Amino acid sequence: VHRVAKANNLPVAGVVEKHPRDPALDLARKSLAHIEKEVADYTCQIIKQERIRGELQPQEFIDAKIRNRKVKDGKVVVPLSVYMKFLNPQGVKGREVIWVEGQNNDKLRAHEGGTLGKFAPSVWLDPDGPLAMRGQLHPIRDIGIENLVIKLIERGQAERNFPECEVKVIEGATINRRVCKVLQVIHPVKRPHFEFNRAEIFIDAEMNMPIRYAAYTWADSAGEPEPLLEAYT
Repeated sequence: VHRVAKANNLPVAGVVEKHPRDPALDLARKSLAHIEKEVADYTCQIIKQERIRGELQPQEFIDAKIRNRKVKDGKVVVPLSVYMKFLNPQGVKGREVIWVEGQNNDKLRAHEGGTLGKFAPSVWLDPDGPLAMRGQLHPIRDIGIENLVIKLIERGQAERNFPECEVKVIEGATINRRVCKVLQVIHPVKRPHFEFNRAEIFIDAEMNMPIRYAAYTWADSAGEPEPLLEAYT
């Protein structure tokens, strides 16, 4: 994935030389380079909402501590490490999850909150298994700002094969009183190879990192609002 993300100037067979997505890709690459160089770890509160099997789930609020993966000479010298404590809604409140890439047979350790957590022991789970993925759109290995940027670059590079794309840059937006630049990517025509109708990436102007991503699918009828697919702040 890192090789794809960093292949800034490599030609891709069948891809036009210029594409509406290119300014967004350039901005994402600059953000990734900044994160790789300057960001070792961080704490944050994650607000996520996902559509699972067609049903939009309630927002989840999670306190998180994330240590970024560091690679030297092609080897992982610092593994991606994650701790999460779920705050809301009530059904997940108190749940704790910890995972360190490549350790403990690559399994995560989870402990339920609430009444169940008082009696149930902590368990080791396969991050891609049905229990760990219950109510989740993505596995824990995909978490974090760096992974988000990498996936945006990977997806954007793949979509350079298709010209039906509009990109808008909106200056001066705010998220949680943070001034942001918003990249809005629109696919005006629904095609099987497009994952969303519209996506918005809010990039913090000071930190040079994305702090919100939201994607919407196509509305069933003209004039109706686009249904949310997933959002992470």
